[in-house]
Amino acid sequence: MKKASIFDFFLLIFLAIIWGSAFFNIKIASLSYTPLTIALGRVFFAGLLLIPYCYVKKISISFIGKEWKLLAAIGLINLALPFFFISYGIFKVQSNTAAILMSTAPIFATVLGHFYTKNEKNSYLNSAGIFIGFAGIVYLFSDNLLINNSNIFSAIIIILGPLCYVLGGLLTLKLSNKKNEDVTTSILIWGFIFLLPITCIIEKPWNLNPDFNSTISLVYLGFVPTAFAWLLRFYVLKKNGLVFQSQVAYLIPIFGLLFGYLFLDEIITYKIVLSLIAVLLGIYLVERSKYGKSDQ
Repeated sequence: MKKASIFDFFLLIFLAIIWGSAFFNIKIASLSYTPLTIALGRVFFAGLLLIPYCYVKKISISFIGKEWKLLAAIGLINLALPFFFISYGIFKVQSNTAAILMSTAPIFATVLGHFYTKNEKNSYLNSAGIFIGFAGIVYLFSDNLLINNSNIFSAIIIILGPLCYVLGGLLTLKLSNKKNEDVTTSILIWGFIFLLPITCIIEKPWNLNPDFNSTISLVYLGFVPTAFAWLLRFYVLKKNGLVFQSQVAYLIPIFGLLFGYLFLDEIITYKIVLSLIAVLLGIYLVERSKYGKSDQ
């Protein structure tokens, strides 16, 4: 991979802004929509963008092909479940707190990668990163202004989101022979198939009376952080490689914290700042250990 240009760094920051903006938009959507309906809306509107995109690019969508069972499992684990967990948890948790809890994904990936992949064994450096990042999350739970008896279950539910993303990512590694556009669109379709009946049975979304702002946020979540950001991520990954693209993990919680403060007047305590620093340091150490491996 060639050296990243200023424009490449701009795209990386832009990607972090988009993903960081998802949290306060989920919060706004949750003012009128229920958790399963938000999850369903995200995959629906994302599909409205990606299915025509694949058609224009002449990319076949093999969601009912010979590997449909694996695609269905990824659609459930990598989309339907985490979208629901995040939407459910954010009802009672600040969006900036959710952003920090979600940033544990690289730490989960390092732990699970050690056991389930051949080339992702832990070292002293990334073990230190895991410990520091985990300590930051534990410290965040000690802030009674942010997480207390009334919402601790919601905070734990949010953490299941990045865990599902990592588990879904491990399953996706088995589909290396397929184009990313095909895989993403296929799992979106399966996510919709899983979410539609259960949402209709449990939440009956036709009885909701959503306001305009919540609806705009829901459409935005589907089109931008779910669909467009994925296309942008794929472009950055293809042009600059995995190590460069993975640096977005440092920036997402920062923008999530900023947007929550600016648009929702969410409080920022010294504990949330220290927790954020610990998580970012943990991610840095984990990513730094990968540089060492790539140089060998």
